Amino acid sequence: MKKALITGVAGQDGSYLAELLLGLGYVVHGLARPETLTGPKNKMWRIKAIRDRLILHPGSLQDYPLLLELFAEIQPDECYHLSAQSFVYDSFDEEIATMTSNVNGTHHVLSALKINSPHCRFFFAGSSEMFGKAAATPQTETTSFRPRSVYGISKVCGFDLMRLYREFHSLFAASGILYNHESPRRGGRFVTRKITSTAAKIKLGLADEIRLGNIEAKRDWGHAQDYVRAMHMILNADNPDDFIVASGETHSVKEFLECAFGGLGLDYKKYLVIDPEFFREDDPCVLAGSAEKIRTQLGWKPESSFQDMVGDMVASDLEFHKKSL
Repeated sequence: MKKALITGVAGQDGSYLAELLLGLGYVVHGLARPETLTGPKNKMWRIKAIRDRLILHPGSLQDYPLLLELFAEIQPDECYHLSAQSFVYDSFDEEIATMTSNVNGTHHVLSALKINSPHCRFFFAGSSEMFGKAAATPQTETTSFRPRSVYGISKVCGFDLMRLYREFHSLFAASGILYNHESPRRGGRFVTRKITSTAAKIKLGLADEIRLGNIEAKRDWGHAQDYVRAMHMILNADNPDDFIVASGETHSVKEFLECAFGGLGLDYKKYLVIDPEFFREDDPCVLAGSAEKIRTQLGWKPESSFQDMVGDMVASDLEFHKKSL
């Protein structure tokens, strides 16, 4: 029976990945911040249904001695490093915290794994933000990184650390360069969840407007459940490698609005307020990924369409907000 350790197990990706691995018969260990497990603002709702089947470990990625102990004790077969400060806008205001959390955290995990569990396969969750102001669209695994945010820079640093440990220390270290992926478990501060949640509130008479910035901005969106499936495939390939995980399609925020509101029989134009506060000063170029490599080499492809993803989020938010009536 395989054992897996997931950092950030209580997050969107961590929760879906834990469910997938449990379904495959894994023993799943999860690392989460102590305040996540015991704090007054309980953040465990995403794994509530499977919590009793997980082995949870409170701790911080900055606690290197703890990580050494965990790898020595658990001896996992696979480690999925998903924990990171991932809200791009915060990274502009909290540069030091973002770099410390994302870079040092990745380094600590890799080092602890190398010392006490070198047989363990390591997955690094990269980001399309690593490409930033990309020189070409769509981006491939050979496109140069040109990050335009501290978050993107921190992810490039983590990626380079992962590659160093693979090439210099001969670890099975692989990465997925993940493009935007959403679900009903996406945090409420992200624009996609803001749209679906507000659309549901408006439908139920709980809100009367939605404030957004640049609705012409385009992204490559996919469903988080598809992306965690790709993570598992990458880590169970014959050789460690790096793969772009993307839908290959771009959609604007405007299209997201049309899909979310239209699915509820609403015209978003009646409720939209363009607010300069939400404009991003240095919005990256169109980030669209080519998933040709992972498709041809590993056989992965998305199972959910853009419309399926948005519909899933809207239905979940509608059900949630009905409870407040």
